[in-house]
Amino acid sequence: MAARTGRVELTPAAEDLVRRLAGTHGPLMFHQSGGCCDGSAPMCYPRGEFRVGASDVLLGHVAGDTPFWMSADQYAYWRHTHLTVDVVPGRGSGFSLEAPEGVRFLLRSRVLTDEEWERLAAEPPLPTGADTDG
Repeated sequence: MAARTGRVELTPAAEDLVRRLAGTHGPLMFHQSGGCCDGSAPMCYPRGEFRVGASDVLLGHVAGDTPFWMSADQYAYWRHTHLTVDVVPGRGSGFSLEAPEGVRFLLRSRVLTDEEWERLAAEPPLPTGADTDG
């Protein structure tokens, strides 16, 4: 089976931070809820400490095996984009693991190309929380 079309990736700085956080906290996960305040930023949690909902969409894995989940409502807005998780100086959410580091994760996006759209149309739907154990 061919690899899925990439939907999400990390900048080198974000990947370095994720690897350091994983060294401290163990396996990680991202969730993008699109809620108010800091909920609109990608949140990083120890894997298993955030409950993925049945309608959440698994966009892919970053930094090796770190799943990146997005709420269904957010996915409806972002489904036409490729997302890049970056890290910048500043205070993010107290719930996301990078907060004590004095940095925060944020999303950068670009519209998917016509070629990417064609490949996506030929692929099965992305898994949801109902399809996996999170």
